[in-house]
Amino acid sequence: MIDVNQQINAVRRQVGTRMLEAGEAVTVTIGQTYDTTVEDLWEACTDPERIARWFLPVSGDLRLHGRYQFEGNAGGVVERCDPPKGFSATWEFGGNVSWIEVRLTPEGDGRARFELEHIALPEDHWEQFGPGAVGIGWDMGLVGLALHLSTGQPVDLAAGAAWAASEEGKTFTALSSDRWADADIAAGTDEAKARAAAARTTAAYTGAPAPDAPES
Repeated sequence: MIDVNQQINAVRRQVGTRMLEAGEAVTVTIGQTYDTTVEDLWEACTDPERIARWFLPVSGDLRLHGRYQFEGNAGGVVERCDPPKGFSATWEFGGNVSWIEVRLTPEGDGRARFELEHIALPEDHWEQFGPGAVGIGWDMGLVGLALHLSTGQPVDLAAGAAWAASEEGKTFTALSSDRWADADIAAGTDEAKARAAAARTTAAYTGAPAPDAPES
């Protein structure tokens, strides 16, 4: 499906914090540069037909203040739209509200960079699983985007799900989890704590044995 190590190494991951009116939020930021123009990248990220080719089917009103819904996943409201530079939206899932900011930047030579920042107020889930609980999902999304942009063809979602459950897919998940732990440590989290959270996240995705959850 994709060269696992090449894709893992092509992605930059960061963990940080941001102050909101409701308090200090945690952030995960993921980015990758693609062999396409920023205008094409914008269309791939905002046109419903293109989005469904690499991520999930989406319905709703994909414009400023419009409400959207990904099939079987999150929905929200578009809060900012600045084509072709980026957009921001709420990310509403499971009764919780977080936020995403997508930034698109031309890099010359017909290339463009995609960067997504996911912002959330920390909860017990973050304490137990760390940034990989969110980051692995976005890593998987960037696999779909890389495949779509390199071929122009839609990604078979059923085949993608089968790949994620395969040994190669589990290897990708474990490597992604490790890299998110690296980013967490770089942001100042205790290494043992970050590695244990990553192990629990990997187990949740792959069924591998996991360490005990931290005491509250």
